[in-house]
Amino acid sequence: MRVYERLEDWRAARRDMTGSVGFVPTMGALHRGHASLIERATAECDHTVVSVYLNPTQFNNAADLASYPRSLAADTAMARDLEVSAVIVPSYAELYPDDFRYRVEEAGFSRELCGAHRPGHFTGVLTVVMKLLNLVRPDRAYFGEKDYQQYELVRGMAQAFFLDTEIVPCRTVREADGLALSSRNAVLEPDGRRMAPRFHCLLRSEASDAEVRQALARAGFEVDYVETRDGRRLGAVTVRGRERDVRLIDNVALYAPAGLPT
Repeated sequence: MRVYERLEDWRAARRDMTGSVGFVPTMGALHRGHASLIERATAECDHTVVSVYLNPTQFNNAADLASYPRSLAADTAMARDLEVSAVIVPSYAELYPDDFRYRVEEAGFSRELCGAHRPGHFTGVLTVVMKLLNLVRPDRAYFGEKDYQQYELVRGMAQAFFLDTEIVPCRTVREADGLALSSRNAVLEPDGRRMAPRFHCLLRSEASDAEVRQALARAGFEVDYVETRDGRRLGAVTVRGRERDVRLIDNVALYAPAGLPT
């Protein structure tokens, strides 16, 4: 495995790469959820490429960006253990030579749910994903279903721009208590970590969306939204802490809408 910090070096290596390529884009702080994406990519493709890039353009809150966990040495060690072919670790200057003047923007779904509470977030996500897909030129790119709105937007972008890459959804990996694995879990304070599994428990309950929102608020969460769409309930909450607040998102499939497979 080789780590590429300079895009010029990576692009030269990519030109010499033969066979199918799977791609797992990440912001670092890799965990078992990322490992499951990488394992699927290595099972389905001849080469697996992982990017580690904490993308500032998708953060609308400077404090959130500053507190996001960073663990590059551990990330590259995990990638090596999982037999990744290459890890790309670009700088902002190389990835955004235009200083984010050129952007990919979706005018509908990106402004709902998480987008309604994080202005500009998905513009940053779609822009960086488009850049990375163009750099890696993978046959398949793997995205976790925990970030379901992100997955749907990336899939839609790939279709809208006639990209050759197949956008592959992968099941959410959870702790034994139901909490969806997330890099942000690492910065939960002990009290917050104890209450966090209640989020998933309530999302998958038979209660209405309004009842779930009320129950989450009573449990001490600050609720951004809880909405059911096409048989999937999606939610976002903030866990308040003494040192920092941590935003969590999750979703569960409640049922299959008419005409769709289970």
